[in-house]
Amino acid sequence: MTENPPPPSGTPEGGGSTPPPPQNPYGSQPSTPPPPPQNPYGSQPPPSTSQPADPYAGNPPATGQNPYGAESYPTAPGGPAPVAGAQPGPLLPRFLARLIDGLILAVVNVVIVLVTNTTIAGVVGGILYLAYYVYMESSQGRTLGKQVLNLRVHGASGGNPTMEESLRRNAWAALGIISALPVLGWIFGLVELVAVIAIAVTINSDALKRGWHDKFGNTSVTKEG
Repeated sequence: MTENPPPPSGTPEGGGSTPPPPQNPYGSQPSTPPPPPQNPYGSQPPPSTSQPADPYAGNPPATGQNPYGAESYPTAPGGPAPVAGAQPGPLLPRFLARLIDGLILAVVNVVIVLVTNTTIAGVVGGILYLAYYVYMESSQGRTLGKQVLNLRVHGASGGNPTMEESLRRNAWAALGIISALPVLGWIFGLVELVAVIAIAVTINSDALKRGWHDKFGNTSVTKEG
């Protein structure tokens, strides 16, 4: 029987050394984990989806748009500018303000009657009535009666009316000057009464509480406080 040949040198049976470990495919450096994935948004974190996006961010609201959605004082096309935080003046406070102003002017008219006569006092009193309203509204935005009732007159710009706007607003009062004249005075007195009734009706029926005289003068009246 033939003998088996001896195992080759370097094998365990031959008593040789163990084979070396496999070579590191990355060179002499130990194996390292692969780098983390890159942030697709750069250094900034991705936008949060938990909160709604600001619809006006980087894009401010257009002119005249209210970003808060709050209701403001309404205005009709071609009318006066809206007044923030103010409400249209109702009929009753406006009537009471006219009554207070009328009593003040009546005292002056009585003095004129005592000095002159009824006809002259009627003409002069009517002129003073018109001048009083035009001056007080254009300079102060209110008469004494409106000041007591917290009312204010606004022009087309939203501030005090101009003298022209106030004159147009109170032009109906010129009928009182003509009504002081003899013969045809009663006719103009009746027309003045109709104009006053029309003012009350149009104030009460208008959403902005603007009477026909307000629309003619392009003015509005607001209630403060």
